[in-house]
Amino acid sequence: MNTQTDARKLGEATQAHLRKMVVQAVRSGMTRVEAARTYGVSLRAVGNWIKLAREGGLRALRSGKRGRRHGSGQLTHPQAVKMRKLIIERMPDQLALPFYLWTRESVAKLIERECGVKVSKWTAGRYLKAWGMTAQKPVRRAYERKDEEIERWLNEDYPGIAKEAKQEGATIYWGDEMGLRSDHVSGTSLVLLQ
Repeated sequence: MNTQTDARKLGEATQAHLRKMVVQAVRSGMTRVEAARTYGVSLRAVGNWIKLAREGGLRALRSGKRGRRHGSGQLTHPQAVKMRKLIIERMPDQLALPFYLWTRESVAKLIERECGVKVSKWTAGRYLKAWGMTAQKPVRRAYERKDEEIERWLNEDYPGIAKEAKQEGATIYWGDEMGLRSDHVSGTSLVLLQ
């Protein structure tokens, strides 16, 4: 049976009074565990209140404004449109970000740099979802993959390409769609001769 009170559901004055009573009880010699049990609050809350009182006195236990500070973590409509456009049209490395793919972290960094608004990766994720962008998990194996054709190409065609490259002193570079735009769908791999 849970006997703890959810102090967040109490009124502000009641919360402040409860905090003061708990801190005074601990200062009078009651252990934190006993105070938590007696007043029906969590041990973590007791520890937090003791720390607040130690650093700022009993005045620090008064209720302050709750929730997010006005304007923090929120983009204006023009800012949101600009961020969405940048994400769709560019890759992070094109915007001088230290990422190769768009992640919640890279979007949060972009928002902070371009708009001066610091957001968490979770908030960045909510923005991405609102903009119609979902997490993409790579398919383990392409459904159009044809193993026989791959085997034939590796055994018959590629040795000729490698021989020609060696004769011409060329280097063969292998790449996949990771180096292309996120919405590019021409195929799964490329072979480049230089």
